[in-house]
Amino acid sequence: MSQTYQTLTLETDEQGIAVLTINRADKLNALNAEVMNDLEGAIMKLRHDSAVKAVIITGAGNRAFVAGADIQELAGLNTFTGTALSERGQQIFSLIEHSAKPMVAYVNGYALGGGCELAMACHLRIASDTALFGLPEVTLGLIPGYGGTQRLTQLVGKGRALQLILTGKPVKAREALEMGLVNWVTDPSEGMATTREVLGQIVQRGPVAVAKAIEAVNAVADQPGKGYIAEAEAFGALCGTRDFKEGTDAFLKKRTPVFNGN
Repeated sequence: MSQTYQTLTLETDEQGIAVLTINRADKLNALNAEVMNDLEGAIMKLRHDSAVKAVIITGAGNRAFVAGADIQELAGLNTFTGTALSERGQQIFSLIEHSAKPMVAYVNGYALGGGCELAMACHLRIASDTALFGLPEVTLGLIPGYGGTQRLTQLVGKGRALQLILTGKPVKAREALEMGLVNWVTDPSEGMATTREVLGQIVQRGPVAVAKAIEAVNAVADQPGKGYIAEAEAFGALCGTRDFKEGTDAFLKKRTPVFNGN
């Protein structure tokens, strides 16, 4: 079974393993409003499709998983639209995290900004040894807004999370493995096969037990959601600053930003 969206491709094999591919290779699979809309629809379909037992999320081409958000779209945000964008991204990525079916990211290249956040929303992460992970939002005068501040802290701990978020510097796959950001690192030629092998093992287990295990593990972090609310509010507030306008303008014009702290 296969289905094509405007910005995604979706194929399901005889094992019930679906491969959902962000299909904007010419844009390094960057997330824009259309991708997010398609992603929401596809995830909802996969969660309710009885023929699907597990999902692989990956990016088209061999350069990027998802190389962040579409900066052109971000540049027009203000405090109110920025908060709304963050809340919507959190909602869509939460559909992945709280799926009863295992969702695994195969990270085949750059996983930056929203791409890193998408990978972190998945239950497991398998990375090509050429993959690069990072949250460079501070270089734009922003913070991660799709749940990244919360999930990264859960995965690697407060100190490592602050290191990655405050410096904005990316880490290679092997370092990401050492810090607990990814579960496996593999040769690019074997990446998809390895991911299918891992999911092939999981789909042989009791599906109700797998679903309950995901639910129970997620419950560790299921506090009233104050962290996500704080993230969205901070993201929105930053969208109203001069530093944000300077950061996005500098990125689009390929110059070094000059931040003034306002």
